[in-house]
Amino acid sequence: MRSLAPGIKLITSFSRDSWYRFFILILTFVFYTTYHLSRKPISIIKSQLHRNCSNVIHPADLNITDNDTWCDWAPFDQNNYQNLFGVLDNCFLVAYAIGMFFSGMFGERLPLRYYLSSGMILSGLFTVLFGLGFYWQIHSLWYYCLVQALNGLVQTTGWPAVVACVGNWFGKGKRGFIMGIWNSHTSVGNILGSLIAGVYVSSAWGLSFIVPGIIIASAGVICFLFLVESKSHTLDIYGEFACLCTQAPVEDHTEAISFCGALRIPGVVEFSLCLLFAKLVSYTFLYWLPLYIANVAHFDPKKAGDLSTLFDVGGIVGGILAGLISDYSGGRATTCCAMLIIAAPMVSQTVLLSFFLLQNPNICMLLWCGALVNGPYALITTAVSADLGTHECLRGNSRALSTVTAIIDGTGSIGAAVGPLLAGLISPTGWNNVFYMLISADVLACLVRLQLMLFLVVARQSELLQEVVTHLGIC
Repeated sequence: MRSLAPGIKLITSFSRDSWYRFFILILTFVFYTTYHLSRKPISIIKSQLHRNCSNVIHPADLNITDNDTWCDWAPFDQNNYQNLFGVLDNCFLVAYAIGMFFSGMFGERLPLRYYLSSGMILSGLFTVLFGLGFYWQIHSLWYYCLVQALNGLVQTTGWPAVVACVGNWFGKGKRGFIMGIWNSHTSVGNILGSLIAGVYVSSAWGLSFIVPGIIIASAGVICFLFLVESKSHTLDIYGEFACLCTQAPVEDHTEAISFCGALRIPGVVEFSLCLLFAKLVSYTFLYWLPLYIANVAHFDPKKAGDLSTLFDVGGIVGGILAGLISDYSGGRATTCCAMLIIAAPMVSQTVLLSFFLLQNPNICMLLWCGALVNGPYALITTAVSADLGTHECLRGNSRALSTVTAIIDGTGSIGAAVGPLLAGLISPTGWNNVFYMLISADVLACLVRLQLMLFLVVARQSELLQEVVTHLGIC
């Protein structure tokens, strides 16, 4: 009797449910990669919008009135350009933070496939509109602020939706490790966004936005065609369509949880506050690291953007490591706290400056910094959010997952908005003060996490005491 080929044996050894899980994991990974891919170009083009024009060779036929700003893009040719960059970042981030608190509730009440795909297509549209400002010769700050704000609102569709999809398909057993790998889409998107933007930044920076915009809009079309939200939406593609006429599809009749009800889930408030400070640090690096490299190391915009991707490479390792450790130890809060304590001294200008001056001998410094900063951030936004959204106190109500995710990430997004804004205000006084701000935020995140750990210890002791009292029949 002939045996099946090894490859076919491997394929048929997995159940259809396993294939669906794998397919959803890959699909949502690609979707959120495009979200971050479309956010990254703004940090890359900053050093192109305002340069030291005295070092740039100007065309012979160009009539120069100001030797220092002729090559800059108005309105960012002023001395307060760093403040203007901060305003531009905050138009996106503040809109994102506000919209996130409502996005989760919409995500629970609307089909995720429609919600996610429409958000990606609209995000692609606004990203392209920002890039078209280059070709339309738009020099109005209000135009770029408006486009950024609208893009921030529609980008809130992404995170609650993809976490809800993954949470619907995967249990808690190895959730930290699985989501640690899956959450690398954040860093992968940042890396790809940096590389794509870097290709066009020095020649036609508008394409640094237009190309990522087309990519995320195309991914939105794929989402509409292929996304399966949960097990209850699967159709047997192997010949059991006939059963559909006699068996009604399984529906979730549980009511969507209220905003206040989600806040009462144990740990939601504490992890939300911790993410606020952790995301403040992460997003300050996201939006300002390329400009810092260009200013300190005097690299051109493309090289500075390429070099900044090392921070995101470290973030991939940190997210996977945090998930693996938390699964093995069973302590999400402890894992996050330990990584933040180690990260605090790493987030300093002395460490990063030594990297840029010595480069190769200290190349691992930036990788470790990315791992320790993004590890806790990744763990909270994925595994912790999924754990809390399927908490036992909800009695199986899976519809709370989107709202819980939105509350945690929305609170974190406040920190994401505050960090780059403070960096824009503080950086004119010296980059060292920016790093003092980042270290302070890291310490505050540790303090919130320690408070949560103490709460968990007291809660476990209380449960143990209650078990002893019940066993002895005292009550």
